[in-house]
Amino acid sequence: MPKRLTPLYPLTRRQNEASEPGVQAWLSASAGTGKTQVLTARVLRLLLAGVDPASILCLTFTKAGAAEMADRIHARLAYWVRLKDTALATELSALGENVGPDSLADARRLFARVLDATGGGLDIRTIHAFCQSLLGAFPVEAGMIPGFRPLEPREESLLIRETLSDMLVAAEERNNAGLIADIQALSRRFGEEGAEGFLVRCARAPGAMAALGAPELIEDRLRRGLGVPLGDIEEAIADWCADHQFDCAALRQFAAANRQWGTKTGLARVETCEAWLAAPPDERARTLFDLRRTWFTTAGSFNQIGLAKLESIDRDYSAILEGLDEAVESLLAMRGKAEFAAFAAAGLRAGQQFARDYGEAKRRRGVVDFDDLIRKARDLLMTPGIGEWVRYKLDRNIDHILVDEAQDTNADQWSIVAALAGEFFAGDPDVPGEAVHRTIFAVGDFKQAIFSFQGTDPWEFEAARRVFRSGTRSRRAAATISPKPRRDG
Repeated sequence: MPKRLTPLYPLTRRQNEASEPGVQAWLSASAGTGKTQVLTARVLRLLLAGVDPASILCLTFTKAGAAEMADRIHARLAYWVRLKDTALATELSALGENVGPDSLADARRLFARVLDATGGGLDIRTIHAFCQSLLGAFPVEAGMIPGFRPLEPREESLLIRETLSDMLVAAEERNNAGLIADIQALSRRFGEEGAEGFLVRCARAPGAMAALGAPELIEDRLRRGLGVPLGDIEEAIADWCADHQFDCAALRQFAAANRQWGTKTGLARVETCEAWLAAPPDERARTLFDLRRTWFTTAGSFNQIGLAKLESIDRDYSAILEGLDEAVESLLAMRGKAEFAAFAAAGLRAGQQFARDYGEAKRRRGVVDFDDLIRKARDLLMTPGIGEWVRYKLDRNIDHILVDEAQDTNADQWSIVAALAGEFFAGDPDVPGEAVHRTIFAVGDFKQAIFSFQGTDPWEFEAARRVFRSGTRSRRAAATISPKPRRDG
């Protein structure tokens, strides 16, 4: 007797629509609504429709997900082999398939068809495993060292620590005080673990690090982007605090109103203003924050004490106050931007060096990390000339792509899927024989996005849906289908 499995639950109308092998479908649903059931049904119905098992590519985000999907499908097909006609008919009906002697016989033959298919059956794996296979098939074209291998998590962690240690030792031996200071700045701000995490994120984006250009120019580029003048920022602020730049008349008018008010608070404000006006520009620059405290509270609002009285003394008081605050706040913000640019530049310079060193360490060992696999595969498929040839080779084998846990698929990974499906809808479906019917199916749940630390963004799921929907020319366009809650079968 075949191993007893839980019977397939009948698909709801919308689940049936999503699993129909002839449509493009983007399935967005919450946990417990039957996403796995629909994904399994989709594969089973493709097979029942006569699709070559070798032409189906199922991509997942985790190894556990790939193993679970493969186990579900293979177990179900094996279960069907010796299942009684009535029970098998019930299973096929639950999938929305027609039931008859021929369909029952075809269902029983599927397990053998999958086992005998080219490549050893259904291609169900993580996107990283797919990229590894792709790069292994075209290592020279991808600029890879033949025989490369992926880093295991523990080995990657050790290599990161080793590379960081070697970078620090080399900096000390070469008396590279700048790099040491940059790393110290990171450590003071983020702590040792946080600084290491920042450097690792930089290493995961070697292209972006290289695009920063010469390290000595990074801070200048950041300043320009933030609207901060180059050179000594304190000298610039001091110049803006000089009599010819700052609205000293407005500050005197503010002080005059407070003097006329005559309270202890008012006179204290007058004293602060007069001391500030009597100081040289460089001292004025250093005491800007103290000056602002005369009218601004630590809670981030204008001081309301005596405001009504002061407005009665000088009807322009509030306008003067707002003008002074805007001027002083802009100078303090300029200083903050300059400090941020200096810190960010320190981090990026250190990250740039670490990215280079880590990349070289991986090349020496002939290893790649998961980010390398995705990036290299994307670049291979997108390289003019070579990419077209590689996609042509792959296009001859893949007719149906299914993406599981799609909310955890990032932009680069979606680029790979898009490249694989680039020719899916090139033909005209209204012209008989011009186009092979091919499909894209993706399933995900925004609420279960858990890999943002690896650059994933559930909104990429929606962006990819729009791209594929605009690209498909089949009569039934891609659609988001949210099935009603139902237990998995």
